Amino acid sequence: MARIAGIDLPQQKQVWIGLTYIHGIGRARSLKILDKAGVAGATKVRDLTEEEARKIRDVITEEGSVEGDLRKDVSQNIKRLMEIGSYRGVRHRKGLPVRGQRTHTNSRTRKGPRRGAIAGRKKVSKK
Repeated sequence: MARIAGIDLPQQKQVWIGLTYIHGIGRARSLKILDKAGVAGATKVRDLTEEEARKIRDVITEEGSVEGDLRKDVSQNIKRLMEIGSYRGVRHRKGLPVRGQRTHTNSRTRKGPRRGAIAGRKKVSKK
């Protein structure tokens, strides 16, 4: 079982796809890592030797932050934006899109489900 950066890689996938399960590693970075480590990307994760897995781990640690460290850095950057009161920070605080997308329609992922009109509420009339 290949465990790299605290993540169990899926056994049936090729190594270059399996590395993308680690937060902060995409397809391009995965191929660069494998090239530096000298491991063929087409090999399956279950066929990795312990030596190849160690080489991949070493390249990942020397190259930069992944997984927990990267998540912590991103959350600290968002908190900093919110504290200084920048436009992006305000958008994060309100739960709205940050990168200039329209909000009249769309952006349901950030805004959440629509809130319909309140049904069954009657106005009280005074006599």
